[in-house]
Amino acid sequence: MNYAEPPVADILEFIAQDGCTDEQFDRLALRLFAYQYGANAAYRGFCQRRGATLRTVKTWSDIPPVPIDAFKAMELRCEAPSPAERVFMTSGTTRADTRGRHFHPRLDVYDLSMTRNFARRFMQGAERLPMGILFPDEIAMPNSSLAHYLALAKSGFGAAGSRYFMSPQGIDLDGLWQALEQAERQGEPYALLGASYGFVHVIDAMRRQGRSFRLPPGSRILDTGGYKGQSRELPLDDFYSSLSELLGVPRALCINMYGMTELSTQFYDDGNAVVPSVKSGPHWIRSRLVDPATGRTVPAGERGILAHCDLGNFNSVSTILTEDVGQPAEGGFLLLGRAGGAQAKGCSLAVEEFIRSAAP
Repeated sequence: MNYAEPPVADILEFIAQDGCTDEQFDRLALRLFAYQYGANAAYRGFCQRRGATLRTVKTWSDIPPVPIDAFKAMELRCEAPSPAERVFMTSGTTRADTRGRHFHPRLDVYDLSMTRNFARRFMQGAERLPMGILFPDEIAMPNSSLAHYLALAKSGFGAAGSRYFMSPQGIDLDGLWQALEQAERQGEPYALLGASYGFVHVIDAMRRQGRSFRLPPGSRILDTGGYKGQSRELPLDDFYSSLSELLGVPRALCINMYGMTELSTQFYDDGNAVVPSVKSGPHWIRSRLVDPATGRTVPAGERGILAHCDLGNFNSVSTILTEDVGQPAEGGFLLLGRAGGAQAKGCSLAVEEFIRSAAP
């Protein structure tokens, strides 16, 4: 087996298949780990410091998770830079001085991961829907993974008339009202997708103007990314109740996507009739809850920091340590917010350890 080349063809085939066994996931996860261990010196040093080698790592959960702030501290890549690569960058809302960077020498893995998962979890059998996008496009934000994600949604699943209603200059509210009124008149299901903070601005504008809509049955909403200081904070229950009340979309079809610049795969819930909702991913990503200071899985049933093993991350590191607190739930996990106190300190220590391990 050639560990000097990324197993891209096998990853694409794996994503395209319907489900997998634990053994199949482990086999590809270990092959990807072997490639990244050999091709990424910084990662290899970190693994060795954690006692993880090609001999000792037996399953995906043995792979040491790399803290996401390492993406800000250095270039985490296996392939050399190329003019054609895409670089997705974090928003910089937590540390404005530095932004994490995720290098994609090619986007076919990311794109297949997005479209396979989006078709099942958001489209739910619909081939195309007219879509309104509440986020700037890729021309305005070429380094945004969310801009690329939404461009894929629009091109792959949007019906005629789908368009963006947000630019760096703000939201085209008049255009949005017209599109929503047209959907009401025609009785055709409509999809509204974007950053959570964009929806807060729409909610506030509708309340100011005394507007509301009753979108046709089958209409749905996708929000992601939280508020990031771009809008006022709304409790989740108020947020989804307002969307349902003002747009006529049942909360069960108000779907939240949980994604990260440092990942190539997204998580979804099955609507937000109840919050917090259970998030889950497709068969090519696995999650566990860990103690950030050690990287070890917490005892069953306990809260911990989410670590994700994403087989779509072929060029960086497959397994990342987030700064998000999670709790186990049937079928997935509950997302409980950012780490604080001892858990936040553990995340910081993990970053320091990674940087020390990477030092020449």
